[in-house]
Amino acid sequence: MKKLTLVIRILVGLGMVFFGLTKFVPSLMMDLGEMPEAMNIWNAGAAASVYLMPLVGAIELVAGISLLINKFAPLMLIALIAVMINAFFVHLFMDPANIGGAAVFLLLTIFLMFQYKEAYKGLLKA
Repeated sequence: MKKLTLVIRILVGLGMVFFGLTKFVPSLMMDLGEMPEAMNIWNAGAAASVYLMPLVGAIELVAGISLLINKFAPLMLIALIAVMINAFFVHLFMDPANIGGAAVFLLLTIFLMFQYKEAYKGLLKA
């Protein structure tokens, strides 16, 4: 299980570094083709907020680097799970044809959180 966790941690880390960088260097992102109108409206709103996509990109980038070097990984997974849940629901309701990537990264993030469950025991104490 440790080798699987290592592989998944590195894959999620690389994915988050890539997707984080695309928020700052949009030319890195491949053209996804025509998107549903609801997704275009959401993207326009996120861009109009000015801060939202750079904040998401920074969280993805810092979390990805953290996962790659295995420093503060449990903490970064807490920040990352919020981004992954949001990405999943945005695609679920506005762009279900492209939900695959968001679903995979959400499941992998949840898997990693379970692998680091000992680190969360203090947070979950009642």
